[in-house]
Amino acid sequence: MHKLTLTKDTGRLTLGQRQFYELNGFLVIPRIVSLDILDKCSKRFDDYASGKVDKGYTTVMRDIVDRKSVNKIQDILHDDVFREYFENKDLLDIVETFTGPNIVAVHSMLIAKPPDAGAGSSRHPPHQDLYYFPFRPADRIVAAWTAIEKCDKQNGCLHVFPGSHRSYDLQAHGYPKNTVNKMYHGIQDLPETVKWIDVEMEPGDTVFFHPLLIHGSWKNLSNRTRKAISCHYAAAECEYINVDGTLQESIKNEVLNVAKKRFGIDVDFADTWRLRSALVRGVRSSL
Repeated sequence: MHKLTLTKDTGRLTLGQRQFYELNGFLVIPRIVSLDILDKCSKRFDDYASGKVDKGYTTVMRDIVDRKSVNKIQDILHDDVFREYFENKDLLDIVETFTGPNIVAVHSMLIAKPPDAGAGSSRHPPHQDLYYFPFRPADRIVAAWTAIEKCDKQNGCLHVFPGSHRSYDLQAHGYPKNTVNKMYHGIQDLPETVKWIDVEMEPGDTVFFHPLLIHGSWKNLSNRTRKAISCHYAAAECEYINVDGTLQESIKNEVLNVAKKRFGIDVDFADTWRLRSALVRGVRSSL
C-alpha cells in the first residue's frame, strides 16, 4: 500500500478517506458544523455588510462591478461569533489529521457570492491557495470551506482539479484579462489537461483541500447568494519563507501596498500574516 504522507492517523478519518485526500487533494465531510452556528455566522456577515458592526481590522470587500454588493469579509478571527466556527472542536479534530496537534488559523473569510452582475466578476479564476501564503511546508496547511447555503453549479460552487496537488508545483498567478475582483488572482497558463469536478454541497458540508490543489468557482448564474465560511489552518511548526525573487513576490507587493494605504505604516510581509492569524489548538511556535 502506498505510504500516506499528507495525513496523520488521528482516528477521525477512515483509511479510505485519508487515501482519497492524498490521491485527490480534497475531501468532503457532511454536516460537521451545526446549522445553528452557521446561521449565526450568516447573520453576523449581514451585520458587517450593512455597517451595523464596526469593521475594525476586518476587510470588507465589494464586487468590482456592483459596488453596492459586499461579496466577502475576511480577517474575521477576532470576532466571537465567527470564532464559534473557527474553533469548533469537531472541525479542528479533522484539521489535526492534516496539520498535527498544534494548529494556527492563518486566513479567515466569509464569502457571499452574489448573483453575477453581468461581467463575470462573481467567478473566481482557477488558482492555488499556496500562492498567497509565505510559510511552509505546504503539506501541513489545509483549507476548511463550509457551505452556509446550498452550493451548486448554478450559483457558483467550487470546482477542483483532482490530483493537481501532486502533479503541479506552485504556478505563476496574476489577474486575468476579463473582469475580476480584487485579489482574485488566477493561474496564468492553466494546464490543458484540466478535468474539473464540481463540488456541490449542502449547508453544513465541509470540504478540506490541499493548498496546491488547483481550484476555482463558477459564476453565480442564479438569483441566490452562495454563502460559505472558510479558514486555512497550518501547523504551528510551519516557518515563514522569503518570497523575494519567487512567483509570490507580486502578491507580497500588492498586500504590502494595501496595508500601507489602509493603515499608513510599513510592515513586513510575515507580520501581515501574524496579525491576521490566531492559535486555535495546542502550542504556538515558529508560525
